[in-house]
Amino acid sequence: MKFELILKFLKDLSKNNNRNWFEKNKGRYLEAKDLFEAFIAPLLEEVVKFDSSVAGLNPKKVTFRIYRDVRFSKDKRPYKTNMGAAFSPAGKGMGSPGYYLHIEPGNKSFMAGGLFMPEPEKLAKVRQEIDYNGERLAKVMDDKAFRKLFKKFWDEEKLSRPPKGFAPDHPYVEWLKLKSFITTHYFTDAEVKDKSFMKKAVAAFKTVKPLNDFLHEALA
Repeated sequence: MKFELILKFLKDLSKNNNRNWFEKNKGRYLEAKDLFEAFIAPLLEEVVKFDSSVAGLNPKKVTFRIYRDVRFSKDKRPYKTNMGAAFSPAGKGMGSPGYYLHIEPGNKSFMAGGLFMPEPEKLAKVRQEIDYNGERLAKVMDDKAFRKLFKKFWDEEKLSRPPKGFAPDHPYVEWLKLKSFITTHYFTDAEVKDKSFMKKAVAAFKTVKPLNDFLHEALA
């Protein structure tokens, strides 16, 4: 029932994305928000068991606000139609390799792991590590358990040519072109609402940890 209520609220919000409707349904939003935070708390506890780098985080501070910043956007809808939480050693910010959970109706829910849009200095370090130890990253990406859940890196933000200093025929040139090192696994609405969802989410995060380990070492 927990995620049924969350998904139903978000689905209704997507059809009525305006302040008047939201204020009339503020109680539903607060209930959905509380239910989501109640799921994130034990999820974080489970992740800490295999990744101590995220220990000590406050579950309520790793969730994202539902209010959109529309100041510089052509899309003026005031509210997000999803709920999300991210946890890394940097907290909610993804400036460090970590984990992200996204809940959105329409079979659009997903979890992600890795490093999102690192600043130039960090990006250079990851590219250098791929240059030196790309075979180790390839081993992570080719692992049977990993490939069962994750196919490739998210590449919507990607260079058209190799970054300066790297040859076009570099064996890992496609990874070197990336600006983010994020991989995702999607869940259907039925999976999200199923009682086994916590177990599946934890398993997905545990499977992506070797990628985070590689990225942490690159930034060390």
